[in-house]
Amino acid sequence: MTDACIIGWAHSPFGKREDAPDLESLIAGVARAAIEDAGIAPGDVDAGFVGVFGEGFTPQGFPSSLVLQSVPELRFKPLTRFENACATGSAAIHGARDFIAAGRGHIALVVGAEKMTSTPGPKVGDILLTASYRKTEQDIEGGFAGVFGRIAEAYFQRHGDQSDALAAIAAKNHRNGVDNPWAQMRKDLGFDFCRTESEKNPYVARPLKRTDCSLVSDGAAALVLADEETAAAMGKAIRFRAAVQVNDLLPIAARDIIRFEGARTAWARAYEQAGISLSDLSFVETHDCFTIAELIEYEAMGLTPEGQGARAILEGWTRADGRLPVNRSGGLKAKGHPIGATGVSMHVLAAMQLTGTAGAMQLPQAELGGVFNMGGAAVANYVSVLERAR
Repeated sequence: MTDACIIGWAHSPFGKREDAPDLESLIAGVARAAIEDAGIAPGDVDAGFVGVFGEGFTPQGFPSSLVLQSVPELRFKPLTRFENACATGSAAIHGARDFIAAGRGHIALVVGAEKMTSTPGPKVGDILLTASYRKTEQDIEGGFAGVFGRIAEAYFQRHGDQSDALAAIAAKNHRNGVDNPWAQMRKDLGFDFCRTESEKNPYVARPLKRTDCSLVSDGAAALVLADEETAAAMGKAIRFRAAVQVNDLLPIAARDIIRFEGARTAWARAYEQAGISLSDLSFVETHDCFTIAELIEYEAMGLTPEGQGARAILEGWTRADGRLPVNRSGGLKAKGHPIGATGVSMHVLAAMQLTGTAGAMQLPQAELGGVFNMGGAAVANYVSVLERAR
């Protein structure tokens, strides 16, 4: 068995992409570009893995072979679609890693994409609810935001009102997003705006305001993976020190939902697999679909004890100049959250940090990066620990 390394990547702008009218055009914008970035010929790719969220955002299902529209050299090679809610992109990466580890091929292309903004707002909410347990969560007011609103309420009841911490997380990520050329919202909103209810920042699902919620987005990202022997001859290579998937129960009522036990378990297994502790990480890209998620994820990764996640943000630990920068990219909050693309995007941006090519986002020391991508309300939990191999 051999592990896989990331040897190339591409990332599109996230946002309302009127220049990319459909899923096919978004895929086309990154697939060949990632192959070119890897410095290989399209025909060198042995298989493709495509991450797109469950049907609903596009009338075109069965998207795996859409890659052939822009990379026809992959015709007659295996192409497979992956889906695991908001962790769809990471699921596709794991599929590619497994393909290489099994010795079925040497090089794999991973593409994550989503076209969301063409869908009317109410329908977007209904589609996103498919990532929750319909039997008992279907009628939660506010849709998927309402699910996380309930999580925030439960957290506040147990640990006190954390509105200041949530606003600080939103403000941090929006400030970071200014430096990300692909971010949907490149505006420093400031703490006061994020903390205050207003006409421009109304409650979406109490206690969550608009600034607590990630954005509906169009976008795509792609990676090329190669086995270690092949990667050794490439211009750059990012190694997986760990790659862990942990799934938990789907109904939020079946769990202590404010503990994110699946995320906690995934991080613990990743540290063990990588032979490291949290203090060894240089930065983290984490799944801030809502600010309350990032707050609880601080605790799940072991940055603070349970109930004390607010310390990490209010004391500046997770800022760009803090002891563990979190979401230097702006996170889902500012960057946007085109569902199928999110996990791939997080790995691309981590790889850029590790190769010193992150531009204005670049951290002064980026040697070991953590990525946490989550599907549903801490149901499908993926953690990667990445380092530069060459």
